Amino acid sequence: MAIFLCFLFFLISSATACDRCVHHTKVAYFSKASALSSGACGYGSLALGFYGGHLAAGVPSLFKDGAGCGACFQIRCKNTTLCSRAGTTVILTDLNRNNQTDFVLSSRAFTAMANKGMGQQILKLGLVDVEYKRVLCNYNKQNLAIRVEEMSQKPHYLAIKVLYQGGQTEIVGMDVAQVDSSRWTYMTRNYGAIWDTSNVPSGPLQLRFVVTGGYDGKWVWAKKVLPADWKVGETYDAGVQISDIAQEPCYPCDNENWK
Repeated sequence: MAIFLCFLFFLISSATACDRCVHHTKVAYFSKASALSSGACGYGSLALGFYGGHLAAGVPSLFKDGAGCGACFQIRCKNTTLCSRAGTTVILTDLNRNNQTDFVLSSRAFTAMANKGMGQQILKLGLVDVEYKRVLCNYNKQNLAIRVEEMSQKPHYLAIKVLYQGGQTEIVGMDVAQVDSSRWTYMTRNYGAIWDTSNVPSGPLQLRFVVTGGYDGKWVWAKKVLPADWKVGETYDAGVQISDIAQEPCYPCDNENWK
């Protein structure tokens, strides 16, 4: 147990880095949002429906080896004549390997930072100075969803993708078991938002997630997620949502949404 707790603390510490504090950088944009949907998080075309297509690729410190996939950030440009005070909210769907900017945005997200009628002017700049911070992801009343990936091979191999994760947290661990069983099998992050196991329990399946929350971590238990006849390509309602906020030992942090 002591070893597990130490391991859990390491996972949580490595996934948390004062995201809620305001950071300053430059951002660029991709002309096609599909460039951000087919990236390192593995969301595919589903990403185009996230937050109205306001997508972002983040640098490794934000991507966090995939733990940062699905994180939401409020971004606004510093040109107050051209840009609004509120800016826009984006969701991280890809890895940005260019260390000159913390983010590369979809063009829709890039123009959403502008004041009304000034979208084309900001596009012409191509690169703008911004400030940003981590914010809650809010999917209203929609639960966490689990999609069975095409690479799954029943009954020997299961790969799943986590969708619509709320709150301001990261999933840093995941286990699977047959419903009503206490024999849990750990899953590993294959890449991005995709987790897998080659030791698939039979029957209907439950999941439990280790998420960052407060100054520590917590378990979130989805008691019945996949039916016994789960199918490749299908998306299943997890029956739970994550609404926690990961508290960070850094100061000062701006905890209010910009308006």
